[in-house]
Amino acid sequence: MKSVKRLAESAEDSDLYHEFNATLEFDYYNSMMINTADEDGNYVDLGGEFPLEENEHFNKLPVNTQMSNIQVPTNVYNKDPNILNAIYNTEALNDVFISNFQKDPTLTWQYFGSSTGFFRIYPGIKWTPDSNGVVAFDCRNRNWYIQAATSPKDIIIMVDISGSMKGLKMTIAKHTINTILDTLGENDFVNVIAYTDYVRYVEPCFRGTLVQADLDNREHFKVLVEELHVKGEAKIKNAMKESFKILNEARANGQGSMCNQAIMLITDGAMEDFESVFEEFNWPERRVRVFTYLIGREMTFAQNTKWIACNNKGYYTHISTLADVQENVMEYLHVLSRPMVINHDHDIIWTEAYMDSVLFTTKAQSLLLMTSVAMPVFSKKKETLSHGILLGVVGSDIPLMEVMKLAPRYMLGAHGYAFLINNNGYILAHPDLRPLYKDGKKLKPKPNYNSVDLSEVEWEDTDELLRTAMVKGETGTLSLNIRASVDKGKRPLYLTNEYFYTNIDDTPFSFGMALTKGHGKLMFMGNVSVEEGEVSHNYPQHRLEIVTYCETDIDPAHRKYSQLQAAIRYLLGKEPDLECDEVLLSQTLFDAVVTAPLEAYWNTLMLNDRVEPGVETAFLGTRSGLMRPRSEFQSKMLSEDDCSLCRKFLTPADKDNLFTIDHFPLWYRLAVENIHSSCFLFVAHHQKSSSVLEDPKETRFFLLLPVQDLSCYLVDNNGFVMLSKERSEHTFLQSQFILSFLFFRVSLFDYQAMCKTGHHHASSARPLLSVLFLSLTRCFCVSVRFLLDFNLCGLWHSDYFVDAHKQKKVDALQPCDTAYPGFMYDPSVREANSLIKCGRCQKMFVVQQIPDSNLVLVVTQAYCDCSRQYGAILLEPKEIKYILHILSSKMLPPAGCLQPQILQGGTSNKSLSQLKSRTSPLLLRVIFLRDSNSSL
Repeated sequence: MKSVKRLAESAEDSDLYHEFNATLEFDYYNSMMINTADEDGNYVDLGGEFPLEENEHFNKLPVNTQMSNIQVPTNVYNKDPNILNAIYNTEALNDVFISNFQKDPTLTWQYFGSSTGFFRIYPGIKWTPDSNGVVAFDCRNRNWYIQAATSPKDIIIMVDISGSMKGLKMTIAKHTINTILDTLGENDFVNVIAYTDYVRYVEPCFRGTLVQADLDNREHFKVLVEELHVKGEAKIKNAMKESFKILNEARANGQGSMCNQAIMLITDGAMEDFESVFEEFNWPERRVRVFTYLIGREMTFAQNTKWIACNNKGYYTHISTLADVQENVMEYLHVLSRPMVINHDHDIIWTEAYMDSVLFTTKAQSLLLMTSVAMPVFSKKKETLSHGILLGVVGSDIPLMEVMKLAPRYMLGAHGYAFLINNNGYILAHPDLRPLYKDGKKLKPKPNYNSVDLSEVEWEDTDELLRTAMVKGETGTLSLNIRASVDKGKRPLYLTNEYFYTNIDDTPFSFGMALTKGHGKLMFMGNVSVEEGEVSHNYPQHRLEIVTYCETDIDPAHRKYSQLQAAIRYLLGKEPDLECDEVLLSQTLFDAVVTAPLEAYWNTLMLNDRVEPGVETAFLGTRSGLMRPRSEFQSKMLSEDDCSLCRKFLTPADKDNLFTIDHFPLWYRLAVENIHSSCFLFVAHHQKSSSVLEDPKETRFFLLLPVQDLSCYLVDNNGFVMLSKERSEHTFLQSQFILSFLFFRVSLFDYQAMCKTGHHHASSARPLLSVLFLSLTRCFCVSVRFLLDFNLCGLWHSDYFVDAHKQKKVDALQPCDTAYPGFMYDPSVREANSLIKCGRCQKMFVVQQIPDSNLVLVVTQAYCDCSRQYGAILLEPKEIKYILHILSSKMLPPAGCLQPQILQGGTSNKSLSQLKSRTSPLLLRVIFLRDSNSSL
């Protein structure tokens, strides 16, 4: 925040002493023109030589860390006098950019967005236009700019759909609505009303209320706006009264943003007399501003439309073409920012999580999610102070990875984790947050990736105690019994989590930490010298790869070191400037010394040929990230290819989640939950498999019993076949396990799934799924439809081709909720046997738990085929289809005006897309499940 404050102060001081020069000639580095030559080999105007060098800290992009440069949208004249003066004004920011980066090398992009339209970015980059040579990026449309430039607001959009609006007028009106919606964020509240001779809510379930302008609701409004059709005669008065009633009631009830309120009137003319409406609802206080947008080339009713705006502290604009929409819509932001500018309220804002489009194209997955911190820049000149002139917004991007380093994973235990949410309950960082989905062979961001509510991942918090406390910014603890899963949801776990949470000062964020009961509260510490630890590290099989010990990407001179090299050089004092985790390094040295005798023990076993038959590799892993593998046990009997499984199995990176720091490997997480002093067997599955009790093709097996008429299976505690003689009867086995109560079914839920749709939508928005939300403050809008469809479903969909032209056809995917099963062995059943009838024959099976392990031995008669009677139970998810549409007002006050509150009745307001998540698991009786092609 200090860096952003320094930028704001510098920009305001530069403007204070600058005199506007209408004839100013000033050459600057245009980011699209730099290093570009004409046909004669000369640099083009505003181009010039601009050195660029790949920088690993900026994801190996070519940048110039000694200078910033300027990006100007195509629709803004890059030599306009206002542009030139503002660019000249902000040249002083170059030194501040560099100074900030030197003081805090973890900073990434720093920038200044000007109210005139240009964008100054540090470090300087080469800006690439689209395929048509157009630069559509306009900093004034970005969320960080809009949030910093204005206070939170309640907006009612009124659109005229009378017969006179047909054709191009209606197209312009729809584009105007969508552009207004794009200027709103999750701290704003909105509704859309269409009117002719009667008032029509675009979304009937939102009648008489405001909804939070989060991504889901904005996109939902856009879909509905596209379906509007013109008819009838325009009568604005009733619609205007309805709009004022909504806003006045929200203010009186302490709902909405509790800040700015405005009505956006979009029409081709206003013929009625509105003075009586304004006298009743808005005068003399004029608490609600009215902005008017006159659509079309006709100016007959321009005077009336302008009168409405000017007498209600608003702004009038005339939009005659689609090209006029963007600039004219943005004018309302400057009007709403005036009170804040006049009062010089330098509020620092933090945006919701977003995905950096540049980082998305690189391999820097861990830095994918960002947040921006921004601050408005005002004119301090005395002659314009009363006018409230906004110069622009300064800001900086912060990878959420940096915030999550406050709680290193190694300190939290195998299943412990840290998470971060904002004041609206949306997740910024969480190990279960999955912002990407697989579409064919490509990874894409989900449409709602930055509006995932905490209740959608911590869904066992059915009373929302955790969410409510964190949204309020409280500090406290909470204990919950949860159902967790690992191995991409295939292996369920029952855990007891202790949650610790607190707010982060001067931000709208709350930080949470979950510790599994029995893990993460104690750690061994030992005094080990660097020399002892270094000697213990000197084994060719030793690995230090799981966690980050030292930050090697800050200083370019340190980027050549591996984590092991960096750690040793830091401990020996050769690189004192390295930023290393001393506690983690101390634990690693201690683990290295304590586990060093294992190497001698393993060597002794090999030299004396005392290795048990079938053992390919031995390994040891510690919480500090130290790995000691030994894979030469069977080197005399096995080829290099035979031991490929060992190397794959011991890969230290846990790839279940790419968006939070430092994970424990899957085998480690499963083993720590096993009963102490017992053996735990885990087999890595390399083939994609969705069926429980399905034999991995690459798993080698031994004939367990030399009896021809018996089939033998070795099954783990989650129902997967580890070893088998044959594969033909796994479906029979699975069904019988469940019927015999050896395995019990665990229901799990995924509120971030992507499901295939039967048709393509015009928008990528999430359809408005609804919920059963028991609250007296909600209004019910009944739409009773029983939806029960059955389709085959898969974890990932496959592309298929049209025979005639070989064109790839991909089913559309949209966000959805799914339920899927997991299975766990009942440890109280030591052994069992039964006789099962399969048509004309019957089959006997015997099940026995293998002592001190997580395995079960199953022996069945081989000659009776039961595959027709007992089908497989798949792990594939089923989409949850909701059958009740319930209204939600989602009135959580934003951080810019009030501290987050809970409405009467103790229930926080959320959008429909979040409220539906509360139907699980208690209210599943009111929904249907249908098979759906889904992607976990």
